[in-house]
Amino acid sequence: MGNSLKITVPKIRGMKPEGEAITVLTAYDYQTARILDDCGVEVLLVGDSLGNVVYGFDSTLPVTMEMMIAHTGAVVRGRKNALVVSDMPFMSYQTSVSDAIANAGRLVKEAGAEAVKLEGGLKSADRIRAIVDADIPVMGHIGLRPQAVNMMGGYKVQGKLESERLSLIEDARAVEHAGAFALVLEAVPASVAGEIRDLLSIPVIGIGAGPHCDGQVLVVNDMLGLSEFKPKFVRHFAELSGSIKEAVSEYIGEVKSGKFPADSESFT
Repeated sequence: MGNSLKITVPKIRGMKPEGEAITVLTAYDYQTARILDDCGVEVLLVGDSLGNVVYGFDSTLPVTMEMMIAHTGAVVRGRKNALVVSDMPFMSYQTSVSDAIANAGRLVKEAGAEAVKLEGGLKSADRIRAIVDADIPVMGHIGLRPQAVNMMGGYKVQGKLESERLSLIEDARAVEHAGAFALVLEAVPASVAGEIRDLLSIPVIGIGAGPHCDGQVLVVNDMLGLSEFKPKFVRHFAELSGSIKEAVSEYIGEVKSGKFPADSESFT
């Protein structure tokens, strides 16, 4: 018998018509994946945002396939039920359709990802279709696209102008038509996000896209208060940075004073 609690691509797709909100958080390591999975998060996204929050890069552009494979493998080993989706890093799919298929295959075959995510709408449709034809589920990503930060001139809200709204709708329809099972919509006005959600049969997952989406995704370091980055759309559900600093300061004091380790924490 299979695990009835296991989240699969069909289950995610089926949550939209049922009206059940989809929860997505990023994860980059075994321990975090285990905790998030235990809490019941449906989708663990191994985001190329690891370039910022794990490696300290100022963008996602330097992230490599090797990094994504290593971190995806760690997340896969830490989860039992959640669906693991891995980001395809910059230049792993833009160069050609064949490169897109091969690199998506590596994330599944070598790391254990159950789906991949790539940025772009109409211009990425042929890549999405080819990867899906290779039996690898794809999650799309339009709106603010971090891999296109240089083209966009920074991290700016997309879809404010009527021409941008129409372009987003065209991109969303192209992603769905290409066979993606879900779509991430980043940094767009809430009204535009709601319009796109109603137009598509696949789930729309928002990040900075307001409440009218089929689900939400946040970077786990941001929502836990581990990073100083706090754009308008991020809510700190905890302030772990302060808690960690308190614990480390106490540890330093106990070691300096000779109170740690105590006899009860020593071997005889």
